[in-house]
Amino acid sequence: MGITWRNRALPAAAPVLALLAATGCVSTPDTPAEPTAAPSTSAARSVARVCAKPAAGPAKAPADAVTVDPAKVGDLAAKTRNSPPNTTFWLRPGKHRLQPDRHAQVIPKKGNSYLGAPGAVLDGRKKNQYAFGGSARDVTVRHLTVQRFVAPHDEGVVNHDSADGWVIEHAKIQHNSGAGLMAGARQRVRANCLRRNGQYGMNAYKGSGRIRDLVVEGNEIVGNNTGDWERRRKGCGCTGGVKFWAVNGAAIRGNWVHDNRGAGLWADTNNNDFRIEDNVLEANDGAALIYETSYNAVIRKNTIRRNNWVEGRRRADRGDSFPFATVYLSEAGGEPRIRARTDKIEIYRNVLENNWNGITLWENADRFCNSPANTSSGDCTLLVRDSDRCARPAIATAPLYADCRWKTQRVDIHHNRFVLDTSVVECTVKCDRMAMLANYGTYPDWSPYQGERVAEAITHKQRNRWHDNVYLGPWKFVAHDPSRVLDSGQWQGTPYEQDAGSTFQPRDGG
Repeated sequence: MGITWRNRALPAAAPVLALLAATGCVSTPDTPAEPTAAPSTSAARSVARVCAKPAAGPAKAPADAVTVDPAKVGDLAAKTRNSPPNTTFWLRPGKHRLQPDRHAQVIPKKGNSYLGAPGAVLDGRKKNQYAFGGSARDVTVRHLTVQRFVAPHDEGVVNHDSADGWVIEHAKIQHNSGAGLMAGARQRVRANCLRRNGQYGMNAYKGSGRIRDLVVEGNEIVGNNTGDWERRRKGCGCTGGVKFWAVNGAAIRGNWVHDNRGAGLWADTNNNDFRIEDNVLEANDGAALIYETSYNAVIRKNTIRRNNWVEGRRRADRGDSFPFATVYLSEAGGEPRIRARTDKIEIYRNVLENNWNGITLWENADRFCNSPANTSSGDCTLLVRDSDRCARPAIATAPLYADCRWKTQRVDIHHNRFVLDTSVVECTVKCDRMAMLANYGTYPDWSPYQGERVAEAITHKQRNRWHDNVYLGPWKFVAHDPSRVLDSGQWQGTPYEQDAGSTFQPRDGG
C-alpha cells in the first residue's frame, strides 16, 4: 500500500526539518526539538496547544471508582481482570507499570473507564508492547499519559486491536514505537497530545471491516515518525502524523498537526466522506495532507503553512520535475455512486502560505485494480469488489473500464488564498506550482489505459476545476504532464480554462 509519485514508489522520506540562515532547509538525522510556539495568525486562534497545556484529571477518585496504586507493579491490569464491565478506574499520581513481560497489557471490559489523576503515567519502560488492547467496546481513557511502549511496526499502543466505540480524551500518548493509538468504529479522539511516536500518532486501521464514524478533534499531533520509516523501508507509505485506511465517515477538525516527519495527515485506500476543517497544518516535512485512492471529501477553512520544505527541496535538488505538493490528491475524487454527504472533493476557504508547492491533482495511468503497479495490492475500488474482474477483455469495456480505476475527478478548488514568498521558502524553482496531470500509460502490456488517455481525462474530462481563488506570489501551473508548465494566462486560457474569477498578484506574496 501507499502512495506512488508518477510511475514509481515514493522515495525515502526526508529526515527532519532544520532551518539554517545561510542555506535554508536541510536535513538532520536527529529527533527535532519540540516546537513550543503556537501559530500566530487569526485563523489559528483556537489551535490545540494540548501538549504544553494539558487539561488536568480529577485530583480525587470519583465515587465508586476503583483506585489504582502506582507502587504495585501490574495493579491496573490485575484490577481490570477482577472487576466487572462498566467499572471506572482512577490512577493515582505517579508512574504505573505493567508486568515486565512484553505482551503484558490492560485488557478492558465493555464500558470501562480509565481516569488519570494529575501526574498519572502508564509507562511501558521500553519493555511492554501494548498499553490497552482487546475487543471490548465503549472504553474510555482520559487524562492519562501513556509512554515508552514498543509496539511493532504498523501496530499501536492504545486500543491495539481497533475495538469500536472507544473515547480517548485529554491524554498524552508519547515516545512510543509504532503508532500511539489505533482506531475502531465510532471512536472519538479529542484534545490529546500525540507526540513523538515512532511511526504514527494514530493509525486508523482495522484488520477486518471498515472504520465508520471517526472523530479526531482538538488534538496536537507533533513530531511523529521518529523512526523515519520511509527511509528504513523505501516506498512503504507508512508514516506521518495520522494515517487513515478504509474509513467511512470522518470528522478531522480543530487539530494542530505540525513538525511531523513525512506527511501530516494521510488518507490512503478507500476512505470516503471526510470533513477536514479548521485545522492548522504546518511545518511537516512532507505534504500537509494526502488524500489517496479515496472518495468524497470536504477540505475547508484550514491554515496550511510551511509544509513540504524538506521533501520538496530534496526532490528538486535531485532535478525531479514532478510537482510534489503540499495538498496532494492521488487517484482520489468525487463519486456520486458512493454514499456520502458530498459527491465531490471540495477544497475551499483555506489559506496556504509559504509551502513547497500548492495543490496537485494526480492520476497514475498504470495504477488500477489488478495491475502490478497498484501499490494498494489486493485492494480494488469501492465500485468493483472483485479485483479479478479487472482483466482482459472485460476491463476494456463499460462499466469496468471506468470502475476498475480510482479517478481524480469532480474536484472543486475555490475561494482559497495561496501565498508564496520565495524569500521565506528560500527557493527559486520548483516550489511554486499548482498541478493537474497524469503520466503516459505504459504498464502492464494488457492495460486499456496506455498512452495519454488518463492525462487527457484528468485535464479535460473529469470535471476538475479551480475558480475564484486569490494568488499572491509567482505561481506557475502544470497541466496534462510535467512538461507543460504554464503562466496564469495560459492556465486560464484555452484549452485549460482554469481559475475563472481568480486574481493574481505575481510578485512575492507576504
